[in-house]
Amino acid sequence: MYHKAYGIIETLAPLHVGASAGEETGNLNLIFRDQFTQTGIIPGSSIRGRFRANMRQSNQGAENTWYGHEAEADKEQKSEINEEQSKDRTTEALVKFEYASVVWLPVFCPGQPVVWVTCPRLLKRYKQISGKTDPVPTLGAGTALSTLSRPYLFFNLGFLKLKKESKESKLSSWVIPGLELESDKLVMVHDRDISMIHEMALYRQTRVALEKDQKKVAGTSFFSVEALPEGSILVFPLALKESKNDASSWQAFMKDAGFANDKKTKSKELYFGGLESIGFGRTNVTVQSVQTTGDRNQ
Repeated sequence: MYHKAYGIIETLAPLHVGASAGEETGNLNLIFRDQFTQTGIIPGSSIRGRFRANMRQSNQGAENTWYGHEAEADKEQKSEINEEQSKDRTTEALVKFEYASVVWLPVFCPGQPVVWVTCPRLLKRYKQISGKTDPVPTLGAGTALSTLSRPYLFFNLGFLKLKKESKESKLSSWVIPGLELESDKLVMVHDRDISMIHEMALYRQTRVALEKDQKKVAGTSFFSVEALPEGSILVFPLALKESKNDASSWQAFMKDAGFANDKKTKSKELYFGGLESIGFGRTNVTVQSVQTTGDRNQ
């Protein structure tokens, strides 16, 4: 059994989590993408690595309890297992992480400076992770559900017909509590349209390395990087393996992880991805315990 929780990542700066590409692709540093919606993700390994490194810096030694470590041979095994072999025996991590997917993506539109866009598939994953009970709004292809007071919205590729939200399909109820999203600037598009809008929303930057004695590109040191824009909202699940040991409780993990001591919601600034030294990757992470049915009835 596991204690279920989830984290909300709000980007406070452009966020690049991906891999470098070679000259054959034009030196374009792409972000990781979801295979179905083609929207940006943060792999679970990147989230786990940041949490683990942060714990190691603030509470050295505690990371071995939560994230696993090389187990020492016990007294009975010492006679049978030599020191070199015992180093290869590892323990299972108590905390588990999965990838973070987009919930709301800020997009610039002429005449409507910024709107936050999502799609049914992204909201379904958020619902599954958070335990939210509201039904996900539905819409037909070629239209969009919106809280905007206008019939059309102009993106770079043309006009999008908008359908006003109703009581049965209320987008404003999907604004994550505690986030400063403007509830009158929400748009949900069809699953097949989100990838195209996502490409328009990405932050892109071209970087070069110059020669030491002149303003000239040094060799082939010219590349472009893409990133999720500032103001993006992502969600990821995590779970804590239940144990009879009191030290393995959820409260103990959050304390060792260095989050605030609030009983329900805990937030912290963390950096993810690469290019941190030039202004990328700053985020605010909020961790929320998933409520059970019993908790909601109390």
